[in-house]
Amino acid sequence: MRLDINLATHPYEDVRRFWLRWGTALAGLGLFSLLLVLGVISAWSGANKDRESITRLEQQIAARDQQKQQAVAQMNLPHNREVRDRAEFLNALFERKSLSWTRVFEDLERVMPPHLHVVSIHPEMTPEGELELKLVVAGQSRDRAIELVRNMEDSQRFQRTQIEQEAGMAGQTNGDNVQFELSTFYIPGAEAAASKGGAP
Repeated sequence: MRLDINLATHPYEDVRRFWLRWGTALAGLGLFSLLLVLGVISAWSGANKDRESITRLEQQIAARDQQKQQAVAQMNLPHNREVRDRAEFLNALFERKSLSWTRVFEDLERVMPPHLHVVSIHPEMTPEGELELKLVVAGQSRDRAIELVRNMEDSQRFQRTQIEQEAGMAGQTNGDNVQFELSTFYIPGAEAAASKGGAP
């Protein structure tokens, strides 16, 4: 039996090559899609776990806040007010007694730039239990005060240092031209805590 094929009207097509090429592309695309779906499912599962953790932590925080409010309300009762005031007074007294003025001035000496000196220093205990120092310093130029602020910020002993007020002192015989009021928070045990934390 003889078959006559007219290639002009029925061009030859290599079906095997066609399916090999496009089948491989389709398989790769399907694998990529499967990986994307698995990634989305994994991210969704992780997000659910994170939401559950956040909800649990928020519940714990709310419970602690409620306990704190109850404790504050208990301490504010008339028959407990005297004990509360005495405790606050004693805590503030202990904090002041524990402050080593020698150490404070040593720390200030380390950060104090030349041609700048302390005129006065006043400690205050904040309601949050932090020790805030109010300093008055005098010197020859404003640049020295800015240098002092930078040095204090680089030190582990002083935090949130800022210049609050500046005043000229023209005509002073001791060479001081400007005076500054600064505020800073003093951390007495900062270096000791850092060395303990860095120890193996």
